[in-house]
Amino acid sequence: MLVLSRKIGEAVVIQGQIEITILAVDGETVKVGISAPRDIEVLRKELIDSVTATNQEAANPEIELIHKLIEKTKS
Repeated sequence: MLVLSRKIGEAVVIQGQIEITILAVDGETVKVGISAPRDIEVLRKELIDSVTATNQEAANPEIELIHKLIEKTKS
């Protein structure tokens, strides 16, 4: 992993196509702007992780059955 320090307004360019610019810093939150060609999908990692976990659960019927049994015991 490459680790860089950037200031507001500074950018990083990946393969001459994707530009990541630091727009603002507020405490522990950094606002990042990403410019990329339309054919390159840009997604938040937590969204990908959530969809992957949901797909894995759906692909494993035993886990789904366990979740249903847990929900029934809560009722």
